[in-house]
Amino acid sequence: MHKIVALLGGKRAADSFRKTVSGDASGAPAWSAQMAIGDDIGYFGPGSAVWQVHGCISTIVGGIRALLMQAAHPAALTGVAEHSQYDSDPLGRLERTTRWLTITSFGSTEAIEREAGRVNEIHKRVVGNYPDGKNEVRPYAASDPRYLLWVHCAFTDSFLRTYQELGYDTDGVGDQYIREWSQSAKPLGLNSAPQSMRELDAETARFVKDEVAAIAMTPPIVRFILAPPFSKGGLFFYAILRNAAIATIDEPFLTVLGLKPKSKSWLKVSRVLLDFLSYMLGHESPSQRIARERIKRIELAA
Repeated sequence: MHKIVALLGGKRAADSFRKTVSGDASGAPAWSAQMAIGDDIGYFGPGSAVWQVHGCISTIVGGIRALLMQAAHPAALTGVAEHSQYDSDPLGRLERTTRWLTITSFGSTEAIEREAGRVNEIHKRVVGNYPDGKNEVRPYAASDPRYLLWVHCAFTDSFLRTYQELGYDTDGVGDQYIREWSQSAKPLGLNSAPQSMRELDAETARFVKDEVAAIAMTPPIVRFILAPPFSKGGLFFYAILRNAAIATIDEPFLTVLGLKPKSKSWLKVSRVLLDFLSYMLGHESPSQRIARERIKRIELAA
């Protein structure tokens, strides 16, 4: 695998991934400077499960899975279709999501409050109507706690599940991660996020029973997530990671999304690719390094 990646341009691949995920080939877009502001550790800190999971290269696969899982809810899907430029600016949407995730994970409380304010302003405009699984038209609003809960559960489950199934979770951080990451939803208006793996599974089961369904726009959006407008080289790597993400998705989500099961072998192939990318990119992102410098400054001033 390393030889294949090298032949296809290892450094170019690494730079491409940085630009795709963060919006900057260096991995340090302008917004990463927000990791330096503030005078506290933030919600989590270097010893947290959140830093452990979100600082791992597995988040690339987790992000693909999260996009697919969100698409299983008609309200979330309609919100994306009607209020984002997913088809004309797919990387912009990914970069904005990465920005929120990174600042909330590694930033100070001041930085998190600023970022939550930005996201909440966007959410105010995301309103409309969607067809549910029974073709009944219902209203949706991105700021509604019920839909915030679905997005939170999809994100939490995806980042944890891929971290576990790719073999990076050697400490069994599941419950700790879910409990810690529940804090990230509070500035957005969600105060009842799951606190454990058991609660997350139960909440997901309730969504499956009452709300998860395919609608007319599900197939085209899923097709777009499966094959975004990347270069041929980028699509080669993306297909490996995408297949690994699908390998971690269970029924009934596979059926709702129109996906065929993928072999767990894709996880092994992806692990090799991800470890190589981690070597090329550095085992810690520029945002984490800036956050560590902020924390060091605070400790020296204490």
